[in-house]
Amino acid sequence: MSDVDWTGQRLEVEVGPVAHGGHCVARHEGRVLFVRHALPGERVIALVDEDKGGSFCRADAVEVLEASPDRVEPPCPFSGPGQCGGCDWQHAAPAAQRDLKAQVVAEQLLRLAKLDWTVTVEELPGGPLGWRTRVRMAVDRDGRPGFRVHRGHRVLPVDSCAIAAPGVVDAALGEQWPPGSEIGLTRDAEGTVHVSEIHTDRRTRRTRSIRRQGTGRAVELAANRKWRVDADGFWQVHPAAADTFAQVVGEWAACAPGSRAWDLYGGAGLFASVLARQVGENGNVLVVESAGGAVRDGMAALARLPQVRWVTDRVDRFVAGGQSGEDPDVVVLDPPRKGAGQAVVAEVARRRPDRVIYVACDPAALARDVAEFARQGYRLEDLRAFDAFPMTHHVECVALLVPETE
Repeated sequence: MSDVDWTGQRLEVEVGPVAHGGHCVARHEGRVLFVRHALPGERVIALVDEDKGGSFCRADAVEVLEASPDRVEPPCPFSGPGQCGGCDWQHAAPAAQRDLKAQVVAEQLLRLAKLDWTVTVEELPGGPLGWRTRVRMAVDRDGRPGFRVHRGHRVLPVDSCAIAAPGVVDAALGEQWPPGSEIGLTRDAEGTVHVSEIHTDRRTRRTRSIRRQGTGRAVELAANRKWRVDADGFWQVHPAAADTFAQVVGEWAACAPGSRAWDLYGGAGLFASVLARQVGENGNVLVVESAGGAVRDGMAALARLPQVRWVTDRVDRFVAGGQSGEDPDVVVLDPPRKGAGQAVVAEVARRRPDRVIYVACDPAALARDVAEFARQGYRLEDLRAFDAFPMTHHVECVALLVPETE
């Protein structure tokens, strides 16, 4: 424990390896500094901006004394210490960003799942800028739209966003918004921009939306199908992501005609549509999703696939209830950021599917669940990682798990 609060101190440090969360590790006087806007191998002046005691604190690289060859000029004027918290790696070349993310995934697998795995993060089409089709903006006290600073509530007004798809942020500019509200912005596959004014009750955390532009029904294209989904609901924010992940899931699932598959945390049924084509009319696909709106959208999109059965429920509660019928041959899981967790993994493994395909947006949660699958008799067979969120620390992984052979 440290008795001295380092907040506000400027420390000269040598920057070490990347860590999960969009920062690098440095050390000073026996303590760990998690330093943003730095790169491994650099020597920087780090300004401590958060110190809650203990063995570590958080800092920003406010001056670079010796730069990494991977350092570049950030393409966004709102990127950097004390500014927008949305991007973590604008100061790194795109190839270096992917290498950093690969190191993070490998480190989490080694530390949490005891797997020494070589990871490559694959680039998606379209480049590192102008990709984000769904954006949530905050509104400051003067009614100006912007983004919150890193780990803070202060709203930084902006007039552009380098990673937003064309026309998205522009739709929020040029007018006053109710102070304290948020703005939901979505550009769908047809180029329509949907805008909603969002208000959150501080006591109940319930939200209400006022439609300001568009219909609120976003048209998306993926897996050789047109989808109509809630513009403020969940869909992959990178325009190439949904189709890419569906292709990988289909390749690894390889369901035989007449077989059974589960699609857990199934959303609007993107992966279920792929599985349904494989199992055919004599097979069945069970989709479990807790969001009623997503289930309604999925049922409408897949109405001509009677082999798909929908259940609106939380996955953990559903699998614990024992109402899931016959054991599946293939299971696809696409859990939220926290992962599936021990109970869900144990129940899936108890059913002994031939293959489990796990789609993960957080490498730490993936590694924890891979470790739990190992305890239940499943091993990691293959893994692909994708840079579905360029300029940020986020990375999407798809993992294939199979039963251990005797």
